[in-house]
Amino acid sequence: MVERTEERPLRVAIADDALLLREGIAKVLEGGGIDVVGSYGTGDELLAAIDDLDLDAAVLDIRMPPTHRDEGIVALERIRQDGSEIGILLLSMYATPEYALRVMGAGSGTGYLLKERVSEPQTLVRAVQTVASGGSVVDPEVVEQLVQRTRADDPLARLTERERSVLELMAQGYSNGGIAQTLFLGLKTVETHVRSILQKLDLEESPEHHRRVLAVLTLLGQR
Repeated sequence: MVERTEERPLRVAIADDALLLREGIAKVLEGGGIDVVGSYGTGDELLAAIDDLDLDAAVLDIRMPPTHRDEGIVALERIRQDGSEIGILLLSMYATPEYALRVMGAGSGTGYLLKERVSEPQTLVRAVQTVASGGSVVDPEVVEQLVQRTRADDPLARLTERERSVLELMAQGYSNGGIAQTLFLGLKTVETHVRSILQKLDLEESPEHHRRVLAVLTLLGQR
């Protein structure tokens, strides 16, 4: 990930085979103070240019040419294999838990959102900012699907209703401060809930972002 000062806006590239959607995403991000420094029709085009772009993050469609299956996720996996820690936000037409699991399995600094979020400027901008800072984001519709199918013997059953609400917002990329505002709680109360969640899910001490990603993966049913 690029070293960034407070004065320099985030530098982001977009890869999507739909030109109009690329332009729409760029307009939303630029409206949020983000510099869009590259726009590409395929994941391969982005990969070919990525070393020269000095990126903080990239936004990729999951289904792009040539097969329209999982090219965006393949690009994410190649970026991580190359050792890059830039934020990667994957966009999809569908709330597919299996895609979300694969995306989040790539580690911190990754996210999975539905394309309809492009019409929600604050949501899209916040998601890009979150992955650029090393955090994780999962679309709330995917989170809802996974919560509904949680089994009674799942480790999530150890959580209280309030802790579950906090974890769901963590999965959507909210910081502790954002969770506090959303749930009308004090920041220290949220911090206490987060510590309790990590303990109940048996997540050992590690860097903060890493533990939060592991908590989200538990919510997704991957651990």
